[in-house]
Order: sequence, then structure tokens, then C-alpha cells
Amino acid sequence: MTPHPAVALRTPDSQWTDPPRRALITGGAGFIGSHLAEALLAAGYEVLVIDDLSTGSIENIDHLKVYGGGPSDDGRFHYVIDSIMNVPILAELVDRCDVIFHLAAAVGVRLIVESPVRTIGTNIKGTEIVLEMADKKKKKVIIASTSEVYGKSSRVPFREDDDLVLGPTVKGRWSYACSKAVDEFLALAYWKEKKLPVVIVRLFNTVGPRQTGRYGMVLPTFVNQALSGRPITVFGDGRQSRSFTYVGDVVRALVKLAECGDAVGEVFNVGNGAEIAIEDLARMVKAKTGSRSAIVRIPYEKAYEEGFEDMPRRVPDIAKLKRYIGYEPRVQLEEMIEKVVEHFRTGGRPLPPERPVSATEPVSLHR
Repeated sequence: MTPHPAVALRTPDSQWTDPPRRALITGGAGFIGSHLAEALLAAGYEVLVIDDLSTGSIENIDHLKVYGGGPSDDGRFHYVIDSIMNVPILAELVDRCDVIFHLAAAVGVRLIVESPVRTIGTNIKGTEIVLEMADKKKKKVIIASTSEVYGKSSRVPFREDDDLVLGPTVKGRWSYACSKAVDEFLALAYWKEKKLPVVIVRLFNTVGPRQTGRYGMVLPTFVNQALSGRPITVFGDGRQSRSFTYVGDVVRALVKLAECGDAVGEVFNVGNGAEIAIEDLARMVKAKTGSRSAIVRIPYEKAYEEGFEDMPRRVPDIAKLKRYIGYEPRVQLEEMIEKVVEHFRTGGRPLPPERPVSATEPVSLHR
């Protein structure tokens, strides 16, 4: 097969001679994907990234080009700017790797509410293509799912074998959770029927540097508002609680699960068991930034849509992850906030005011 020009340009055949380990990251220029690429390179992997930059940024991976194919580097980092829907390109990248980290997905509450058709199509079709390509060569796939699949379950903390309790189909807010649940069913079907090695990870509110608030991610939104002197906007009554996980802890778990043979065919919560109410989070951000911003509440129907439903609590049981890979979160919430604040102050720029996603804007392909 003739290599795609973008692949051939950055990954000439001379750079693919029996490397020890090769990983492909879909959505690798996004928030989590770029941190994962860093971790894999540090662990000695050769890393391939595919990303269409619809919400990811080339700036997230610019610093990794030192690992690329130039005369003064070691040729272990390669990237292709394209969509996972481009089957010939994805097939070639899958053929070149040993393990696939599938992070590409349409995410963010605002995007889900505004573009449910693309949310469902991107998540299900994209995952189907990745699994189909991986199955041809039986390449291991780590599927990034979400805590959203637990829906309105009242059993807290959430365990991987708990029932999933989703809202009615007339509430578009649940389309994301449903699409990711279908991804899980499909991946496990490939394992059971075709023996494709898959591992599913349900991520719980991953935060850290490089994350933006554009699609409704709460911590960078609060930090941006506080540093900009704008009101810190808490949706609903602020009593809804979440647990936050530092991106470094998440990628450490992903790498270990990829290397754990016993993890194949299993589902894992990846998170931090510490829980905080969203209004208390706003107060912590205000204190850490020294901001004079007011904390204001906005009803869900004004923030999103009439009849919007939210999960009152979202807390993981991480006992299974501890058993399999000895996982313990290393970074707690106070330090997470400090790291995000530092990123905005020294590396990131405050974002423009939040606005709804229009129907003409691209669907996010990055977690």
C-alpha cells in the first residue's frame, strides 16, 4: 500500500525498524492525549498521534517534536493531522503500532446539548472504525469511556459492575452517556467474539494544565473566570458534587493498564475518591487565585436547555484499579487547582467569555 503523504513525511520507513514498543493515540493533540504522549515517550515508547485539531491544538504537542524524525532527535514521535474517520490513514497507523489508546470522542456538556447528532455519530462510528482496524491485526485497544455512563445511579461510589441508569431519550443530555455505553458494549463484544484484546477505562473529571473550559469543563472555566475578574458561574444550586483526577494520575494508570495482561476484557474506573460540591470548588478557586470575582448561580435551563438533568454525585470506587495495577492517586484537589492556576498564569492565556457552540462549529474529537 502506498503510504499516505502525511504519514510518509513524518514516519519514513527507516524510523520503523523493530522499535521496542509503539503506541497510537487517537485525539493525541488534545488535553489528555498530549499528556499521555509525554508519559509514553518518557517510558521509552515510540508514539504515533492522529488528531484533526478540531479542539486539540498543535501547541499541545509542539514540545514533543524533539522526539521526532529530525537530524538531532531520536525519531520516536510522529503525528498525522487527520480524522479517525479516514480509514486508509487509520489502518496504516494501526498497522504500525502495538497498542492503541482511543481517546478521540465528542465531549463536553455544552457540545452534547448543542450537537447531539454529531456526538452520537462521532463516538459510535469512530470507535467502530478503530476496533475494526485493530481487529485485523489483533492490536490491543485501550478505550476511553466516561463516568457519565453511570447516569442517574444513586449508588455511590460507583462500581464497574453497577447498573447504568440513564435518563429518557427525549433528554439529549444523555446521548453522550448512551453513545459511550454503546462503545463499551461494542469493545467487549469484539473481545468475547473475536478475542481482540481491549481494556475499558471510565474517566472521572480529569483536570490539569492544557485543559480548556470551552465545552463546559468546570475547573478551567472557574480559574479563567477568577483570573479575568468575571463572575464565577455555578450552574444549578451548586450542591452537585464531583471527584476530580489529576491528568498525570490518569495517564499513569493508562500506561500501566496497557502493560497489564490481566486487564484485558475488563472495565476500570480511573479517578480519585475525594468528593467536593461544585460551589465549594468555586470558593477554593477564588481563594487560590486571590480573586474578587463574585460567585453566582445560573439555573440549568439558562446555562444549557429547558429540562436539563444533571447527576447529583459522581464518585468512583477505585478498588478494582488498585487490585490490578496498585493504583493510588498522587495529586489531590488543592494541588490540582494550584497547577491549573499556574498554567493560566505562566503558560496558558485566559479564554474569551464562554458561549454556546454553534451548529457550524466542529465536533470535539478530544477528551
